[in-house]
Parts: sequence; C-alpha cells; structure tokens
Amino acid sequence: MQRNLAFIDIESTGLDLERHEIIQIGCVLVKPIPRAGKGPTLEVLEEFELKIKPERIKDADPQALLVNGYNEADWIFAIDIKKALEVLAEKVKDAVMVGHNVSFDHAFLEKAFEKNGIKNTMHYRKLDTISIAYAKLYNDGDIEKFSLRALCEKLGIENKHAHTALSDARATFELYKKLLVD
Repeated sequence: MQRNLAFIDIESTGLDLERHEIIQIGCVLVKPIPRAGKGPTLEVLEEFELKIKPERIKDADPQALLVNGYNEADWIFAIDIKKALEVLAEKVKDAVMVGHNVSFDHAFLEKAFEKNGIKNTMHYRKLDTISIAYAKLYNDGDIEKFSLRALCEKLGIENKHAHTALSDARATFELYKKLLVD
C-alpha cells in the first residue's frame, strides 16, 4: 500500500521537550505516484500551517523565539494546541512523517498528542532527510554540515523564510525530491 507522505516541521519555544512547547506546525501532504523504473512522482495534496498559542511563553528560550520569529502580533489569531493537533491528526491519517531531524519534531508532537489525549494517526514509520542526505552525500567533499540550510544551499533549494514551519516543510520536501526522485 502506497502511503501519503507528510513533510512536517514544527517550531517551538526552545529545545527542551519538558519545558518548551510547539508554537507552529507546517505540513506539505504528498501522494507518491509510482513510475516505472524511477522514483515516484510526488503530487502535493495540501499544504497547511498552524500557529499555536503558547501556554507558557514565560518559559520560552529568548534565542528560540528570535530564530523562529515569534511575536505576539503574528500569533493573535493562533489556535490552541489541542485544536491544532486535532486538525493535524485528521489531515495526516496513515501518512508517513518525513522531516529534517525528524526525531526532534516527532518527539515534540508525540508529547503534545499524549498530553492532550489525542491519538497520533500517522503511520509508525518515519523518514529523516538528514539520514538520506548523509547516506547519499557522505563522500561529497563540499559538505561539512547536514543542516537544512547547508543542504538547501548545496542543492540550490530556496528557503526564503527559514525557521518558519511551512517554509521549512516545503524545503524538506524539495530536498527529498532532489535526493530521491529527480
């Protein structure tokens, strides 16, 4: 069974899973369509971004907020985490999560799902574009880092709004295509 791929990125108020929280989720939902003798064609089904009202902004790491561009004015119409997770769970049911450093995003999402009593409906498999890039580009002497930024620069992928969830999800999708499909 071909499963949809959910290219997901989150932005958070810091790196500590116990203290910090998700404030943005971006997703590019893609349907793989098999091609003879090649990787699949990837049809974008939907893109969405959810801004989430922080519950404990006082616990935020100021550097994290600076990096991801958080400010109250841009989050005025943000929704609560429970509603965001319900929307996400509905849209990505049975999809394989794909991320750049997917374990970070998955850990924050899994904790939020559990805390809010919502079932994570995504398939248990996950794909990490860092691992794919490392395997494919290991012997490339020009690569010193496997960050999303470094790989985008190396492969000519534009990411105009880096460290915003939807922009990073889109960049991860483009990276995946460059590494496996094109």
